[in-house]
Amino acid sequence: MAAPVTARLNQDAEAALQEREKANILVVDDLQEKHVVFRTILDELGENIVSARSGKEALRYILEKEFAVILLDVNMPDIDGLETASLIRHYKKSAQTPIVFITAYVDELQAKRGYALGAVDYIPSPVVPEVLRSKVRVFVELYRMNRQLQVRAAEREALARSEAARTAAEEAIHRADYLSEVSQQLSRSLDLEHTSRALLDLAVPMLGERAVLVITDGEGGILRSQASSGEGLDGLAPSLQETVAQVLQDRQFQLSQDGGLAAAVFPLASGERVRGALVLLGRREKFDGARVALAREVASRASIAMENARLYSAVQEADRRKNEFLAMLAHELRNPLAPIRNAVHIMQGADVAAPTMHWARDVISRQADHMARLIDDLLDVSRIVQGKVVVKPETMSLVSLIERSVEATMPKLEARTQELALELPEEAVVLDGDSVRLAQVLSNLINNASKFSPIDSRILLRAAWEDGTVRITIKDEGSGIDPAFMPHIFDLFAQADQSLDRSQGGLGIGLTLVKHLVELHGGSVEARSEGPGQGTEVAVTLPGRLAGPDVAPSHVAPSLPPAQPPAPSRILVVDDLMASAETLMTLLEMEGFEVKVANEGVAALRIAEDFRPDVVLLDIGLPGMNGFEVAHKLRNQPASRDALLIALTGYGEAESRTRSAEAGFDFHMVKPADVNLLLSMIANPEEARRARAA
Repeated sequence: MAAPVTARLNQDAEAALQEREKANILVVDDLQEKHVVFRTILDELGENIVSARSGKEALRYILEKEFAVILLDVNMPDIDGLETASLIRHYKKSAQTPIVFITAYVDELQAKRGYALGAVDYIPSPVVPEVLRSKVRVFVELYRMNRQLQVRAAEREALARSEAARTAAEEAIHRADYLSEVSQQLSRSLDLEHTSRALLDLAVPMLGERAVLVITDGEGGILRSQASSGEGLDGLAPSLQETVAQVLQDRQFQLSQDGGLAAAVFPLASGERVRGALVLLGRREKFDGARVALAREVASRASIAMENARLYSAVQEADRRKNEFLAMLAHELRNPLAPIRNAVHIMQGADVAAPTMHWARDVISRQADHMARLIDDLLDVSRIVQGKVVVKPETMSLVSLIERSVEATMPKLEARTQELALELPEEAVVLDGDSVRLAQVLSNLINNASKFSPIDSRILLRAAWEDGTVRITIKDEGSGIDPAFMPHIFDLFAQADQSLDRSQGGLGIGLTLVKHLVELHGGSVEARSEGPGQGTEVAVTLPGRLAGPDVAPSHVAPSLPPAQPPAPSRILVVDDLMASAETLMTLLEMEGFEVKVANEGVAALRIAEDFRPDVVLLDIGLPGMNGFEVAHKLRNQPASRDALLIALTGYGEAESRTRSAEAGFDFHMVKPADVNLLLSMIANPEEARRARAA
């Protein structure tokens, strides 16, 4: 009952609105009395009557207002009715306005012309009031109906636009809510597996009927794939698998179809690398522009989330390895400290026999050498990682390089009664490289083979030359390498045996040093093992060539002559660490030298003026005035200008060595220094300087 009443009220309201809106009726005639007649006849209609006395005035009104009908006299003095009608039709606003010609006489030709100009009727003059009024009323009603239709059409258009805008707004809100949920779910965990599962759950059914996630190793190889349901990548048709492979290669979105199934494949990229692909499966019509754009945004956010998860995993792994390394470092450094401390305790006993004293000294010497090698390896790997290691190439024979490497490792091999078999090429082969660093590489590999091989086992070193390269392989019969660990064998701090009861020591940096040093020489290194207990083979490949007649013999580093009984010399030791200064003073005094000690720079300069030292052993890390400044001032004092200056310090990097030379030092030695070498240099400073110059 309420609906009809409401409809009737609306109709009444519309009728009242129509009554209030008067229609404009234009009367065009040059005679004033006719305007009076027309107004009298038409006033009964209750509309707005507009009078124009000429065609020009009528055109001006038409530009200002919209008319329901135009009553136009045919015969006017300036512009007649037909010309006025023609001009009226040229205006878009009045092109469809009904024109009624009023004339006293009309012939057939004039009527044709009038109708051609858009006239809807001719009314003879004088007019019949009832006829004029009824015809005008019809045109006014038609005008009102047309206006109503226009209003309804505008309302429908506005409603349609409003509905479209509301739908678009709802879709935008839904899309924003969905993307917000995507970001929340993908960032909820830094675990790659959790992130992958969340992405698949979010993709279905919003983006596709089914989803497949492909994870790569960052180099183009596929590590794994998983699906929202069913099989992963292997469950796709071959043509769709080819599309996925193409997307991983080109890093470009592709839409492919196999039968009734369409696949939208989006790359998951991080920087210059593709980390995977998101495959959405469904009907072809599902992947319209809006859905593809939304899926692109999801893929972009998934790429960021998965890269964050990967980086977090890498950081966690690096932190784990760092902690394991620090634990191993503490273990390896404490190991030699225990026998050193025990040996010192034995030496402090009363009435210690000479053989026991010699044995204790040997223990301390061996363990100190072991600690020095550990520290040297740490410093080497630190400099390599920072890019501060520079190789000094020289021409050397392959045979001399291997001889030098074997010589350094023979004591260890002999201690374990292991046999080292050599197979060398018949050709004379030479290499261009740093002989010290390459010997370090081969010695490291031989020592590794010895360490991980049983006593009385055999180690094979084979060298071969072919097509401009030298390949040196070292094969042992030892514990071998687990295939799962093989990809990490050259990683820093990586060790296969992480247990607390490891049978072998080491810090897990030896093979990292080998890899970097070989690559600095333009070569490569690889390892191979059949598995635990099957031994290991490590191969080093380096550039090489056959020796020609113009090739100089291998460079042999000049060596200092054996230390001679020291002539009386004055030596100044400058070190802020009292234990280091006192032990060095005692050692030198036992060798017959006269020694003075200073613990800081100012005292050293003062003592040097009176003591006039022949040799100064100067630490760099001094309080207040550092060793570089002290050396510079010593060179400017007459009493110490010609003294042999030796930097004896824990700083061994290239920058410190360069600064030592600039400050006036003759030699730069890293603690703990080789005592025999130090004594030989002190015994004959001039010979030491000549050897350095050579």
